[in-house]
Parts: sequence; C-alpha cells; structure tokens
Amino acid sequence: MPTDTTYLGLRLPHPFIAGASPFGYRVDTVKRLEDAGCAALVLHSLFEEQVAMAQERRVAHMNPDDARFAEMIDYFPAASDYAYSPDEYAEHLHRVTQAVKIPVIGSLNGRTAESWLDFAQVIEQAGAAALELNFYQVNTDLGASAAAIEDDLVEGVREAKRVLRIPVAVKLSPFFTAFASVAHDLDKAGADGLVLFNRFYQPDIDIRTTTVVPRFELSTSAELPLRLRWIAILFGRIQASLALTGGVVAPQDGIKAVLAGADVVQMVSALLNHGPSYVSVMRKALEQWLEWNKMGSLADARGRLSLKTTQDPEAYERANYIRTIQSWGK
Repeated sequence: MPTDTTYLGLRLPHPFIAGASPFGYRVDTVKRLEDAGCAALVLHSLFEEQVAMAQERRVAHMNPDDARFAEMIDYFPAASDYAYSPDEYAEHLHRVTQAVKIPVIGSLNGRTAESWLDFAQVIEQAGAAALELNFYQVNTDLGASAAAIEDDLVEGVREAKRVLRIPVAVKLSPFFTAFASVAHDLDKAGADGLVLFNRFYQPDIDIRTTTVVPRFELSTSAELPLRLRWIAILFGRIQASLALTGGVVAPQDGIKAVLAGADVVQMVSALLNHGPSYVSVMRKALEQWLEWNKMGSLADARGRLSLKTTQDPEAYERANYIRTIQSWGK
C-alpha cells in the first residue's frame, strides 16, 4: 500500500517523522530512530539565547556583567546546561547527517528576527536537508500590537529565505487573532512548510517554596482537535507543506491527521513513551486502514475531511460550534 508523501520538497516513504526531542542529542539514538523506520528527523533546537551569547555576549539584549540583569539572567540555563554550544551543534548536525540516510532537519528556536537567524546558514552548511524555525514567544509588552508581532514573524521568515537555499518550515503557536491570515502571510513570504502547533509549556507555582517552577508534560490525544481543525482549514488553500505536531499518541491520531490534510506527522511523546519502534505501529495501522477503506494510496485519504471544498469555511466552523454545544446531554 503506497504511503509515500512529500514534505518541504522531500520525498518520504510515509508521513511519520521524529520531531525535535532528546533523541537528537546523540548519534546512536538518532540511528535508533532511522532503524525503527522514521521517515525523517527534526534535530533538537538550538536557542536564540545561545547564539546571542556566543556572538554578542548578551542574553535577550541583557549584558551578563550588568548587575541590573543578574536575577533575570540567572533564570536562564547556564551555557553548560545546553546539550551543545552553537559550534558544537553544527558539528553534531554534520555527524548525524553522515551517519543516517533519512533527511535531517535542523531547528532554531527564537523569538525575534535578529542576528541569531544568521546561524541558519551554518546549519545549512552543516548538511541539514531543511530548517525548522520555532518562533516561541509569549509577548508581555502591553504596548506591542498584534500587527507588529506578526510583521516581525513574517520578516524573520523572509530574511531566512533570503539567505538559505534549503527549505524552511515555521513552527507556530495557535495564539493569533487571525491565524489564517498569519499562515497566508507566511506562505507568501516563502515559508516552505508550517508546523502546527508549538506546545507552550506553562510554568506552575509551588506553594511550599512560593516560587514559579517549570513543568513538563508529554502531550495527549486531548490536544489533537485544535491541530486537526487548522490543518483542515489550511489544506489546499496555501502552497506550504503542513506538518501536524502535538497530540498524536495513537494510530487513530495519525490517521485523523492525514484525513485533515497533514503531509507529515511529527511524533515526540509517543516515541518517548513507547520507544522508536512505535513508528512501525503507526505506519502499519495507516496501511491497514487505507486497505480496509479501499484507498489506493495515502494521497486518496489526505485532506478528505478538510474544508477545501467548503464554500464558506468560516460559516462551516460556526455551524460545527453550534452543533457541538447542542449535542451536550443528548
């Protein structure tokens, strides 16, 4: 049963790829992902703060030697806490690309359209098949307008496309006033793919120590509907590839992603929970489902439940909202 797909111009044997995770820290664990059958790999992220510190000796525009910023800078991880420095990341990426045959996608995580993006060229030179830009920003500036934030995002992508030859995917959060418009603008700016959605990790409050503490939780299927909704809305309406990430923890989740219109499905939590071999479970279930439903290939299923053929997607979504509320208690 043909399950091949195309993502960022890369031809893949099936849609299940490994998202950015600790599996990318070592060559041997990356090889485990390849041996298990992952179609591609997104390497763990290099952070804007690492690049800025290495290049400018500053973190988020703050000088570490300035006592005014000491408390805030101390909250950031020390350079030794990161898996790799920027130069080491490039070297590691090169070693990984030499060790495996599957496409390796580099990842940069940042919040501005500033000089850290220059490191994208180093990632390209190290052998990455593509680059994923993970724009992770919780804007707390009361004076920052939505338009200004979106313009910065689009400009960052436009700048990356200007200097790179490899494809660029943009990993986004869903927290935009008009997400469809943002997706459209990124598409026009040249983004080769959109990754929906970034998981914003929410800190917790420890009432014993009265401190804010980080909290990490793996995703569950409960997070999937938001991703399915927006993949379905965008499918066939923009040129960029669509990757779904977050909430795919069981075979039926992967099938739903394809029906909504995803070109690929990034897996992290399921692989951390079950091990890399779980990707073969996902692929086999997809093949069996396609055969059971007498579909000749993955292409026959992709986007079948999208809103592409709906004349008024906004009205369709409104109708679904009302019907969902009316269904309670029936």
